[in-house]
Amino acid sequence: MSVVGFDFGNESCIVAVARQRGIDVVLNDESKRETPAVVCFGDKQRFIGTAGAASTMMNPKNSISQMKRLIGRQFSDPELQQDLKSLPFIVTEGPDGYPLIHSRYLGEAKTFTPTQVLGMMFSNLKEIAQKNLNAAVVDCCIGIPVYFTDLQRRAVLDAATIAGLHPLHLLHETTATALAYGIYKTDLPENDQLNVAFVDIGHASMQVCIAGFKKGQLKVLAHSYDRSLGGRDFDEVLFHHFAAKFKEEYKIDVFQNARACLRLRAACEKLKKVLSANPEAPLNIECLMDEKDVRGFIKRDEFEQLSLPILERVKGPLEKALSEAGLAVDNIHMVEVVGSGSRVPAINKILTEFFKKEPRRTMNASECVARGCALQCAILSPTFKVREFQVNESFPFSISLSWKGSDPDAQDSGADTKQSALVFPKGNPIPSVKVLTFYRSGTFSLDVQYDDVSGLQAPAKISTYTIGPFQSSKSEKAKVKVKVRLNLHGIVSVESATLLEEEEVEILVSKESSVENTKMETDEALPDAAAPPTSNDGDVNMQDVKATADDPVAENGIPEAGDKPVQMDTDTKVEAPKKKVKKTNIPVTEVVYGAMVHVDVQKAVEKEFEMALQDRVMEETKDKKNAVEAYVYDMRNKLNEKYQEYVIAQEREEFIAKLQEVEDWLYEDGEDETKGVYVAKLEELKKQGDPIEQRYKEYTERGSVVDQLVYCINSYREAVMSNDPKFDHIDINEKEKVLNECVEAENWLREKKQQQDSLPKYATPVLLSADIRNKAEAIDRFCKPIMTKPKPKPTKPPATPPPQSDEQQQQPQENANGSTDENAGNNGNQVPTESTEPMETDNKAENTGSS
Repeated sequence: MSVVGFDFGNESCIVAVARQRGIDVVLNDESKRETPAVVCFGDKQRFIGTAGAASTMMNPKNSISQMKRLIGRQFSDPELQQDLKSLPFIVTEGPDGYPLIHSRYLGEAKTFTPTQVLGMMFSNLKEIAQKNLNAAVVDCCIGIPVYFTDLQRRAVLDAATIAGLHPLHLLHETTATALAYGIYKTDLPENDQLNVAFVDIGHASMQVCIAGFKKGQLKVLAHSYDRSLGGRDFDEVLFHHFAAKFKEEYKIDVFQNARACLRLRAACEKLKKVLSANPEAPLNIECLMDEKDVRGFIKRDEFEQLSLPILERVKGPLEKALSEAGLAVDNIHMVEVVGSGSRVPAINKILTEFFKKEPRRTMNASECVARGCALQCAILSPTFKVREFQVNESFPFSISLSWKGSDPDAQDSGADTKQSALVFPKGNPIPSVKVLTFYRSGTFSLDVQYDDVSGLQAPAKISTYTIGPFQSSKSEKAKVKVKVRLNLHGIVSVESATLLEEEEVEILVSKESSVENTKMETDEALPDAAAPPTSNDGDVNMQDVKATADDPVAENGIPEAGDKPVQMDTDTKVEAPKKKVKKTNIPVTEVVYGAMVHVDVQKAVEKEFEMALQDRVMEETKDKKNAVEAYVYDMRNKLNEKYQEYVIAQEREEFIAKLQEVEDWLYEDGEDETKGVYVAKLEELKKQGDPIEQRYKEYTERGSVVDQLVYCINSYREAVMSNDPKFDHIDINEKEKVLNECVEAENWLREKKQQQDSLPKYATPVLLSADIRNKAEAIDRFCKPIMTKPKPKPTKPPATPPPQSDEQQQQPQENANGSTDENAGNNGNQVPTESTEPMETDNKAENTGSS
C-alpha cells in the first residue's frame, strides 16, 4: 500500500512519501524538490511539470497554470475574473456557468475543464512518486486550502480519480502543517493546552490556524483566511510598477506581449526574493520587447510603500482567528510562519507587532504541508506503525438543510413555506454524522446549503437530495430517519434514509421471563445501532406542525418508562402486546450543482489515458531519434580513432559517408518521423557498424579469456599428475581420461590461436571469445566430477560384546547416581550425571544407546 502526501500549490507542487525511517520529499526528473504546476499543450504531446515550465516561454498561450484558482469556481466569480487578467491563456464561460480553458493540442483547438487539467498535474505527481518508490501509487492524502468549498473539494476528488488516485483524506493545509509540527514534539503538556498559531502565506492566499496541543493530540480551535493575499500579489505590485516605468522610459507596453509579461513577472519574483535579504536590488532584462534591453532599481522601503494596501490586509485573518478561538494574544504560546510568500520582511514585522512575540521558522516553509499529508496517510495506512497522535479537525463553514413543509398546499407553493435547520455549525468536528427525523407520506426533497455565504463568493445551494419513492402501510404519515454525513474530506451528503414503521405483535410471555423478553425487544428496536456515537447526539426531530406531539410511541420505538409490560401473579403463559419497529431502506437520489457527473468523470479518465499514451509514444520516438543521432556521432569518432585498424580504408570511408548522410537526413526530412522509421534507420547503420565493433571487442577480450582456459587446463593436469593422497582413490583410467581431455583442449587452442595470429585485425576472427568460454565450460563439466569424487567410507567390523557372568545377566548394572539403566553396560556410554538438565540427560542416553 502506497503512503504518499501531495501538496498541490498554485505555483508548484511537492510530493512526500513515508519510509521506515520517516518522511522523505521526493525528487523529480530534474532532481528538484518542487515541481512547477504547469501543463503545456504542444502540437504532438503535453509537457507537464518541469517540462511544462521549460516550454512556457516558447508557448505561453497553451501553458496552463494556477489551476488551483480555477477549479470549482463560477466564471462570474469576481476573484476569478481578477485572476484571469494576469493569465496568458484563454478562459471562457462554459454552458454550465463554469470556466473552460482553450488551447491548441495536436494541431487542433481543444477545450478542457480546470478539473481535467488538475487531473493531468496529479498524473505527473503520481508518476514522480512511483519512480521513487518503484511501486504502484494509488492511496494518498492531498492537502487543500481550508477555504475550499464543497464543490472545490469534489473537484479535487474528481481530478484524483482522473489520475488514477484514491485519496484517503483531503487534509486542510494548515492542519497538515500542525500535524507535521506536533507529532515530533515529545515535550507536549499532559493537561495544560499549548496554543500555537500557524500563519501560512502561500503564492496566492493566506491561511491562519490556531491549534491546541496536548500529549498525543491536536485540536484545531479556529480557521481564518484571505483567499487573495499571497506572494504573487507582491510580485504584481513590482510588475505594475516596472511596467509603468518602462512604458515611460523605453516607450514599450509589456501588456501587448504575453511573452514579455511572463519574463517581467519572473524577473519581479526574483527581485522580491533579493529584497527579502537586501535593502535594495537591481532589475535587468535583455531584449524584453522590441529588441530593447531594460534596467530598473528599487529599494526595500519603496517596495513596502507600494505594498502597503496588501500589508494592511494581513491583520484581518489574524484578528478573526483569535476571535473565533476565544483566545487573547497572551494565550498564544508560539507563532509558526510557513508558506513561500512568508519571507517578506514586512510581514514578519506585522506578525511580531500583533502577537507581541517573534514568529518562529522551525519548519520547512515549502515542504511542511506535503510532509503532514504523508504523515496522515501513514496514520490511515495499515502498513505503518505511527506514534499515537489524534487530530481533531474542525469544519470551516456552517451547513444547513432546508425542505418544504409536509402539507400538500406547502409542497405546491413557493419558497416561503420552506423550513431549515442548522445541521453542521461552523467549527463542527470532522468527520461527523447527524440523524434527522421527518414525518412524510411520500417522496420529498432536501437541499444542502451554506448557512452563511458572506465572504464565500459561492452559490448558497450545494446539492439536492430526493428521498423516495416510499409508501407507508398505514394511512398516517410515515416516520423517516435521514442520515447526513460530513466525511473526512469535508463534503456533506445525505448518506441514507430509513422508513420506520411500528407493528403490534402478540408474544407469549411467562412471569419468570417477562423482564428478560422486554430487554430483548428493546435492543432489537434500536435503530442505527452501527452508527457512530455522534449520530445519537445529533438526532434532530423534524416533525411538522400537523404531526401529533403527544404520540404514545417514544422516539426510536423504545417503550417509555411508564409503559411496562403487565405481569401476572400466576406462572402460566399469557399474551401481552408488544411493539416492533420495521425498517425499510429508501432510495436517495443526489444532484450536486456544478460537479462532474459520473459519466463525464469516466470520459475524462479515458481521455487522460489516451493523452498519456500519446505522450509516452512521443517520448519513445524522441528517445529513438536521439539514439540514431548519438550512434552517428559516436561511431564516426571511433572509426577515426580506436576502430581504425579494424576496418579497411575503403569500408571506413563508405561508412563515414553513410553516417553523414543519416545526419543530414535527421536535420531535414527526418526531423519529424515516427518511432518505427528511427528504429529501422538505426538497424540499417548497425548492420555495417556491428561487425567492426565485434572485431574490436574480440581482440580486446581474447587475451583474458585465453588465459582463463589455459589456467583451467593446467589446474586439472596438475591435479592428475600430483601425488596428493586426496586423489589416490581415483582410478588410474579415470585420471587418464582427464589428461586426454586437457591435451585435446590444448591442441585445439594452439591450432586456433595460430590461425588467428596469421589474420589481420580487420579480418573476421576465427577464434571467438564465446568458443573459448564454451571449451573451458566443457572441460570443467567433464573433469570436475572425476577429480572431486569423494573417498569411499571405511567399513567397520561389528563390535562383539564382552562375556557377562550369570550374576551380571540377572541383575542390571547400577549407575553412579544410584539408579539403574539397562544400557549402562555399553562401552563408555554411561549417562553423565554432573548437573545436566533432565531432558538433556534423557536425550543423551537415548542417542548413546542407539549408536
